[in-house]
Amino acid sequence: MAANKWINAARLRTLPLSVSGIIVGSFIAWSHASFNIPIFIFAILTTIGFQVLSNFANDYGDGVKGTDNKERIGPARTIQSGLISPSEMKKAIKITVFLTLLVAVILIFLSFDKGEFLYALLFFVLGIASIAAAIKYTVGSNAYGYVGFGDLFVFLFFGLLSVCGSYFLYTKSLPLSVFLPAFSIGLLSAGVLNLNNMRDVVSDTKTNKKTLVVKIGAEFARYYHIYLLVSAFLFAIIYNTVNFHSWYQFLFLIVLAPLYLHGKFVWFNKDPKDLDPELKKLALSTFAFAVLFGLGQIL
Repeated sequence: MAANKWINAARLRTLPLSVSGIIVGSFIAWSHASFNIPIFIFAILTTIGFQVLSNFANDYGDGVKGTDNKERIGPARTIQSGLISPSEMKKAIKITVFLTLLVAVILIFLSFDKGEFLYALLFFVLGIASIAAAIKYTVGSNAYGYVGFGDLFVFLFFGLLSVCGSYFLYTKSLPLSVFLPAFSIGLLSAGVLNLNNMRDVVSDTKTNKKTLVVKIGAEFARYYHIYLLVSAFLFAIIYNTVNFHSWYQFLFLIVLAPLYLHGKFVWFNKDPKDLDPELKKLALSTFAFAVLFGLGQIL
């Protein structure tokens, strides 16, 4: 079916990770009596739009550059496998940009009053920046994913912007403490990208895609991966200690068990192709972390 190829290109398995930051920011706002259902719905839809756009753009960018080839580990991309032509994907990217921007404008309209024009303008600019970042990861001659800046952008957009931005939409304020759980989600999201790049290190090296893993090597990438996981929990623990009101706030520590096993597997791994199943585990663990952390704020 024609729809199946677009579902494949959208890579729905990445969506739980993409909304994790919105969940955390929304729950913290809820704990401060500032939750709003329409804002939550459109924040989730906007984030999903950004993620699908990023997936389409990655499929296109890596496909036309030849980075996606027979040596690549993991599910075959749609341009790589011939299911979607580059021209079809370019059209889909344009449509997704339009729809995502439309949803983002509705979100801004719901979030800000007439007297908050500067806030609305700021978030519109951030929306444009998010669209540009989603596309420029692999598309174009200056794609930042090809020079090792992917981790930084994932940290900024999936972590800081997602958590702090969503919190601000509800409350019109931004305490410094909110940056702590934003760091947590950003670091775990960067961990997913790092794992992806560890898996693809051989093919990326051959195609001159200089990810951070290619630059620092597989051994240091393992150290870096463990640092991301441990630091994410430390920032969350600090936040809940400083803002303690209930032991339920530490529910997220349940996720330590699967992430310990994940970290142990990555540390001792010798074959990059064996890392592919770990991507789903880490992404779902991050989503579980977000939900449990959030629930802990309101219980």
